[in-house]
Parts: sequence; C-alpha cells; structure tokens
Amino acid sequence: MTRFCLLQMFFILLCTMQISTLDCNIPPLQQSKAIQSSLHLLDKIGQAFPLQCRHEHVPFNFPRNILKLRQKDNVKVAVQEMLQSIFYTFSKNLTLAAWDGRSLESFQNGLYQQIEKLEACSLKKIEKKPQYLSDVKDNRLKLKKYFQRIDNFLKDKQYSLCSWEIIREEVRTCLQLIETVTKKYLYK
Repeated sequence: MTRFCLLQMFFILLCTMQISTLDCNIPPLQQSKAIQSSLHLLDKIGQAFPLQCRHEHVPFNFPRNILKLRQKDNVKVAVQEMLQSIFYTFSKNLTLAAWDGRSLESFQNGLYQQIEKLEACSLKKIEKKPQYLSDVKDNRLKLKKYFQRIDNFLKDKQYSLCSWEIIREEVRTCLQLIETVTKKYLYK
C-alpha cells in the first residue's frame, strides 16, 4: 500500500512539474480530448447501471447558470472548481463501489492534470481582473453547495453501491456540461 501511495505522489509531482511549464492557452481539442477521456474512464470504472438502483432518483439541481457567464475567465474558474470537486468526491470511501481500480486511478489522474492546467491559468487572469472576483466567489459558493448535496447523499446512503452509481451518473452529466461549455464559451 505504501509503495502505491509513493507512486501516486511521484506521478502527481511529475505532472505538476510538466504543467507548470505550460502556457495558459489550452487548445480546445486538447481540453475536449481530456474530457472525453474522463468520460470514457468513468464508463470503464463500473458496469452498467445496476437494476436494483433504478428506483432511486435524486435531483441534485446543478446550478447551470454559472456556466452561462460572459467572462471566459469566470467560466474557467467554474470548470476548475467542478473538476476539483469531482476529484475530491472520487477520492472518498469507494470500498462498496467495487469499481475497476486501474480505471479509477486513471480517471483521478486525468482530473488532476486538468485541474492543474486550469488552476495555473485561472489564478493569473483573475488576479488581473478584480471586478470579477465577486462573481467567482458566488459561483464557487453555488458549486460548493451542489457538491455538498452530493457528499451528503453519499454519507446518508453510507457510501453504498447504488449511491456511488447514482453519483457516477451525476458526474457524467457534469463532465458533459463541462465539455459543452468549453466548446461554446471558452474557445469561440
């Protein structure tokens, strides 16, 4: 187990070093491929949606208005916040999910790389435009509340298989929204 943790830390440090040398213009095709890869790995993590879980429907109410902003930088920060929250969610108690470990690790690593790229670029640009800071704070708060509902759901359901499968479906929707907003707003 210790060897596995050290390997993950090494990988994270390696990615961080590579990302810090990148410029902030992430090509749309590269961003789209990263999201598509995340969606593919999300599908690969588990099996088809279990029949015993189909009776549960939870409206998490994603705050879609945060992705309809006019300032590209604010949208980038919102996308970054979503990816961070998804990463955090998928770093929790996954023992009952019985998912494919390698695919899950690849999914987490892909999210981490996307987060690092966006974080390096977003912070530089937002600091230069203080008039957008209140919008950024409001959007972050909305996203935190949304992901807190997801976290509460997992806790209430004691991280059951069905709860994880429902969250996997919700995260798929989030990633699809990220891909849509990336194409529509960020790379016109």
